[in-house]
Amino acid sequence: MALNIADLFEHAVDAAPDNPALKVGDRIATYADLEAESNRLAHYLQSQGVGPGDHVAIYAKNSVEHVVAVLATVKIRAVTINVNYRYVEGELNYLFDNADVVAVVFERSYAPLLAAVAPNHAKLKTFVAIPDAIDPDDASDISSFGGVLYADAIADQSAERDFAERSADDLHIIYTGGTTGFPKGVMWRHEDFWRVLGGGIDFYTGEPLDEFDQSKQATDPRMTTFPLSPLMHGGAQAGLLMHLFAGHLTVLEPKFDPQRTWEIIEADKVQLIFMTGDAMARPLIEEYERKKATGTPYDGSSLFAISSSAAIFSPPVKKRWMDEFTGAVFTDSIGATETGFSGMGMQDKDAISTDGPVVALGPASVVLDEDNRPIPMTEIGKIGRLARGGNIPQGYYKDPEKSAATFIEVDGTRYSVPGDFARIEADGKVTLLGRGSNCVNTGGEKVYPEEVEMAIKGHPAVYDTLVVGIPDATYGQAVAAVVELRDGQSLELEELREYLRAHLSGYKLPRSLTVVDTIPRNATGKAQYPAAKEMALAAQAAPTAG
Repeated sequence: MALNIADLFEHAVDAAPDNPALKVGDRIATYADLEAESNRLAHYLQSQGVGPGDHVAIYAKNSVEHVVAVLATVKIRAVTINVNYRYVEGELNYLFDNADVVAVVFERSYAPLLAAVAPNHAKLKTFVAIPDAIDPDDASDISSFGGVLYADAIADQSAERDFAERSADDLHIIYTGGTTGFPKGVMWRHEDFWRVLGGGIDFYTGEPLDEFDQSKQATDPRMTTFPLSPLMHGGAQAGLLMHLFAGHLTVLEPKFDPQRTWEIIEADKVQLIFMTGDAMARPLIEEYERKKATGTPYDGSSLFAISSSAAIFSPPVKKRWMDEFTGAVFTDSIGATETGFSGMGMQDKDAISTDGPVVALGPASVVLDEDNRPIPMTEIGKIGRLARGGNIPQGYYKDPEKSAATFIEVDGTRYSVPGDFARIEADGKVTLLGRGSNCVNTGGEKVYPEEVEMAIKGHPAVYDTLVVGIPDATYGQAVAAVVELRDGQSLELEELREYLRAHLSGYKLPRSLTVVDTIPRNATGKAQYPAAKEMALAAQAAPTAG
């Protein structure tokens, strides 16, 4: 027995094999179903020479088979590599090369792209095609690179659990989203991953759990949870595993759709949802309000916990949710692939922060000054970089230089410092200000984009926005707003600046406004700041730029 992802899942299987574990569409898989199917796939991978430490890419949308592939890989002490299914050929080539992938479990509709990249990777020899979660009848050719259908791969394999003993030191790698450069593989020990992302520390008290604490709960009445993001991203994957360890039922969908989401919440009596800030929260609440206005509202009465992380959940949108779900608990969670959970805040309808998420720091989390020294939490108003000690990653895969920059040692304590800035508040809390790499330095003053974005989103004409810094001859950088307007709305720069004067200091006000059709975000709603900056610069260079 070990504090290992596979062992923790198997404890839940043994405690409550008949509990429903996953629901995707009309298919429900129990814990025993997941156990048997993942054992079969694990045995197939072993038969193809995949062993401890080998890297298995999972290139798929949310599905039962996606979860099976994760479990099968960790069962044989191999390492999962999450693949963004939106990648184009060059990005896929980079990832497969950087991650040293030897096998890939992929949705069949991605076969044409795999056919193009497979010859470039000598180590990649095993290809298992699962049905496409949206188009299960896809029949793309997999023969050119030696692919095998999932059903054929597991057909004659044993469903028994007869694997070698595992270790808490086994590696679990999560590739970052790559929103500000090439994605990097964050290397976690299984135990450390569990402690900070899988529920191995009580998020409210900070107390560490014992190995069987979660599985002991599996026979209690269980929750129905619904992570709305793709499993290809670390946050959704961590939420899924945490609830599998405790015997809950997790609902998954291959594609985010507001109407479908509310239909599932109503039909399955979902109690807990995870979403990625406004990118999901806004279309969801607008669909809820639209349906309510027809006189036949969705029944969302089962929802008692609504959680947001990884992107801004702005005050205007948050208030609309709180007005509709008065009995629910709202939480903002902060963290990063490099730190795991760093803090959580319970949201009060009568005191919604307009600056950013206000959270209580989690265990071993601190705020560092410019000399990388922890700032006392009594120094209210001080701004520094968020850092986490304790259970943190080993570093970035094959990147010692970036590892040394992010994972630092201070007075004998090793910290993960991915670059998020925070301001110290009263009662041991902090306000998250955003990633330092996106910070705008205008005339020596630091402006954090998320703070300005929160304020802009309060304007009634604005649907979505990102704020970036662009070159300025006088101030070095100027604050630039890239805005997506609501249908039928218009907005001029001076009108926006006048509105913002009641919310922001003058140096934080945008000096340019670029209106675009769609704000660039990835599949989970995370901001694509480089793309937004290109939009602002292109508009500035255009002859009509104001």
